Amino acid sequence: MIARYARPEMSRIWEEERRLQRWLDVELAVCDALAAAGQIPKAAAATIRAKARFDAARVREIEATVQHDVIAFLTDVAEHVGPDARYIHLGLTSNDVVDTAQGLQMVEAADLLIRGLEGLAAAIEKRAFEHKDTAMVGRTHGMHAEPTTFGLVLALWHAETRRNLERLRAARRRVAVGKLSGAVGTFAHLEPEIEAAALEALGLEPAPIASQVVQRDRHAEYVAALALAGASIERFAVTIRHLQRTEVGEVEEPFAAGQKGSSAMPHKKNPVGCEQMSGLARLLRGYLQAALENVPLWHERDISHSSAERVILPDATLLLDYMIHRFTRIVAGMVVHPEAMRRNLESSRGLIFSGTVLVELAKKGVEREQAYAWVQAAALRALSGAEDFKTLLRQNTDIARHLPAADLERCFDLRHQLRHVDTLFRRTFGRA
Repeated sequence: MIARYARPEMSRIWEEERRLQRWLDVELAVCDALAAAGQIPKAAAATIRAKARFDAARVREIEATVQHDVIAFLTDVAEHVGPDARYIHLGLTSNDVVDTAQGLQMVEAADLLIRGLEGLAAAIEKRAFEHKDTAMVGRTHGMHAEPTTFGLVLALWHAETRRNLERLRAARRRVAVGKLSGAVGTFAHLEPEIEAAALEALGLEPAPIASQVVQRDRHAEYVAALALAGASIERFAVTIRHLQRTEVGEVEEPFAAGQKGSSAMPHKKNPVGCEQMSGLARLLRGYLQAALENVPLWHERDISHSSAERVILPDATLLLDYMIHRFTRIVAGMVVHPEAMRRNLESSRGLIFSGTVLVELAKKGVEREQAYAWVQAAALRALSGAEDFKTLLRQNTDIARHLPAADLERCFDLRHQLRHVDTLFRRTFGRA
């Protein structure tokens, strides 16, 4: 089922051919380093590089007998290379190859995800500036709170997306390591200088110290960065889902020509893309649980992490890659209804300015508790449908004594409420 969400660019990173090629890349880098250090014949290293190849079907055939994937791979490569194959895998243990190659794959996947998040950030920024001054009601607990703009909502998404980029870049650095230090990480059969030379050729840093494996806190941090990015996308999508509700009607995800929303109700335009984001984000959080469980391996290592990683690393990167590109299209194409935003903003008949009235009364010297009681009494009467909020405030002689008509009118000035939008945009985007 994961294949349904796979984009070819990400899928190729995790295909069997690519995984085996990365194993071969590691083995060849070690052979080159050994030859450069004079520890194996240069002619042998040249022969190995010229002849080394693999046949994935043959590897699977051998593995069916030996029940060890790396041994099956080395056996197949040796069949192509001939006698000089005795220099391949010299001084290494299986996880020297597997973990180093997997580091290369994770780096490749991170690079794709980083580019995707950059594209999402750009799409959000474009829509944010488009709606910088599109006034709408802000909501807390799902209830009308105070005025904001849709541009500020999107600016908040942009800032969060940038944090996800920072986290993913940091996680990429953390997994861009390899280890070629042998069965328990002591360099019993290979010198640290060989590791350094081979890993430099591969574009990785040596793990300063390792056991038989690269420690899995690195991988857990990587998956955590993916899960957090997915959770953010879900948060953004949930906002669209709320704003698309019939009773709200402020934003819609794109609805393509010929698209149908329901098999039974032809009028439906459901936010299915955003709902999909919520479902897939749950999977990413589940993969993080498995990644955390992989951290406490037994002693120098056990193999319990391996089976889980063969699922969670490809699946998590594939799913987040899909989510990023799917949601980028949703952001770019979402339909915004400023008139519905204005209608909802005004629907409470002024209640959204209650906080301003409270603050102004306090500034005039009224005890806060007393001011709160006056304003709340008027607000609750307005909520019951008696009259609009401003009229009820005017009728309160205590309030009128402290806030003359002109001062009260200024409390309902939307421009005053939103006077710092440009400041917030400069702080978020560096420009307004």
